[in-house]
Amino acid sequence: MQPAVEFRNISKAFGAVQANADVSFAIAKGSIHGVIGENGAGKSTLMSILYGYYNADSGQVLIDGQPQDIRTSHEAIALGIGMVHQHFMLVENMTVLDNVMLGNEGGFKLAAKRGAVEAKLREICDRYRLDVDPLATIHDLSVGAQQRVEILKQIYRSANILILDEPTAVLTAQETASLFEILRLFKEQGKTIILITHKLQEIMEITDEVTVMRAGRVVGAVKTAETSREELANMMVGRPIQSELPRAPYNPGAEVLKVSNLQLQDANGVALLSDIDFTLRAGEVVAIAGVSGNGQSELLEILSGMRLPTSGKVEFVGKDLPYTGRTNADGLPATFRELGIGHVPEDRLRDGVIKDFSVMQNTVFGYQDKVKNRWGLFDYQKIAQRCAHLMTAFDVRPNNPDLRIGLLSGGNQQKVVIAREVAAKPKLMLVGQPTRGVDIGTIESIHTQLLRLRDEGVAILLSSVELEEVRALADRIIVMSGGRITGILPIDEFDTTRIGLMMGGMHKH
Repeated sequence: MQPAVEFRNISKAFGAVQANADVSFAIAKGSIHGVIGENGAGKSTLMSILYGYYNADSGQVLIDGQPQDIRTSHEAIALGIGMVHQHFMLVENMTVLDNVMLGNEGGFKLAAKRGAVEAKLREICDRYRLDVDPLATIHDLSVGAQQRVEILKQIYRSANILILDEPTAVLTAQETASLFEILRLFKEQGKTIILITHKLQEIMEITDEVTVMRAGRVVGAVKTAETSREELANMMVGRPIQSELPRAPYNPGAEVLKVSNLQLQDANGVALLSDIDFTLRAGEVVAIAGVSGNGQSELLEILSGMRLPTSGKVEFVGKDLPYTGRTNADGLPATFRELGIGHVPEDRLRDGVIKDFSVMQNTVFGYQDKVKNRWGLFDYQKIAQRCAHLMTAFDVRPNNPDLRIGLLSGGNQQKVVIAREVAAKPKLMLVGQPTRGVDIGTIESIHTQLLRLRDEGVAILLSSVELEEVRALADRIIVMSGGRITGILPIDEFDTTRIGLMMGGMHKH
């Protein structure tokens, strides 16, 4: 049988950056094929070439054994290729039905077509168990449901080859399991799935074959049943990965943060946070565990100054944080940074970086007053030296300070955000989803930096939906469900089942 997709000697460069270099491999029809590699390895670029978003500088793509010159996404769609991007391409104030029809309206008389499209969408949802209401508005859907809408779009367009770029980066464990059931059903129907992911346990669970890329080249291709997570990790980064990172003994210092009876209600009076009480000391990592959407994001936004609590008190190094008497949070994040509170937001693209600005500019955002000379002007030599130091120390790739940060991989963007906050030497570091969408080598690097801060006496509060990450970093664990704390336990009482029950709303006792 002809492969569904075959890459022959594909090369693609962006200026001096060689994203793909002589890439060749084949993907069997009716299989789930994993493509893995570090951030910046060239995976997404290669798939964007297959989807017609980029054009290769050289090489050839074959679909069902036939050479194809795919110049646009419209041509890819016509060939039965669909792509679900890491960051969803949906219009949030439109319905599912409208998003599916967008760009595929088929004429001016929309009313007649809407009924037919809705009927077809409902039939597809039933056949593939997608559980999506075509008349629902996108902003009312969970992240997992939005991803199913993206898949629904591709199936409606008759996609037989489906590319998924980091599909589980923002999904809960339950949503991931649901997605994998859908993918297995696709495979049974003869469709070909290409899965780009950093999560090796997912590769081992669902793929048939794996292609490993590093620095734009293919460094390995194996059948999943004949390999291991350790072998794949070594191929990805070119060296063994430490399973246990070194850390100093747990020896917390003075109290840095005290949260008392914190409450938050939305504009409709719905409780988002209720009765939040905990403390955090210097030199300790307290991790918040919970299914996404259970108050963790709102808690970090309050502590970083991005929003005001409804009531309650927060003390930072013995003094109340200045929430009272304010009608909005304007200027509070800057005030909190001056006090010594660093913040790595969980959505780096929305709150952590400005995509159209350079890496160098992004290394000073929020701290720009610290890089001015005595006349109040920016000291560009100091900014450049600072950026060069941070890029080297945090292994940001490519090491080009003038590159637009939006062109960096997600993991390298995350390194820039963490480097910027670490450089400010905070007393308290707030970290939201530190390794979301990040490869295994970068995870090791970020974990090393966070543990180094902890060992230097910084108080760290982090939120993560990855229990393995919580286990690797935390000294104590706060479990949240429904905007409440359902348990606080030391790391030596870590138990996945017990924590899972607390995440589901059962209290510690």
